[in-house]
Amino acid sequence: MRTTVNLAEDALIAAQTFARRRNITVGEAVSELVRRGASLPADAGTAPAPLRGRFALLPRRGEIVTADHVRALMEREGV
Repeated sequence: MRTTVNLAEDALIAAQTFARRRNITVGEAVSELVRRGASLPADAGTAPAPLRGRFALLPRRGEIVTADHVRALMEREGV
């Protein structure tokens, strides 16, 4: 079925990554992820992000963070 859905940017990136890894379309990936989420207990979504050391793991964004990225962020944040 064809429909239009507005996704948050991080959700789209996660769906695209999921699709790429399984060699399926983004639509198929979203369908599978929704089915998985619907089959979880109601309180299953309250778990925090997994930690590696002191840092939570985020989905890959397809870019490499360089020293220039860090410097620009530090300047913008006034650090």
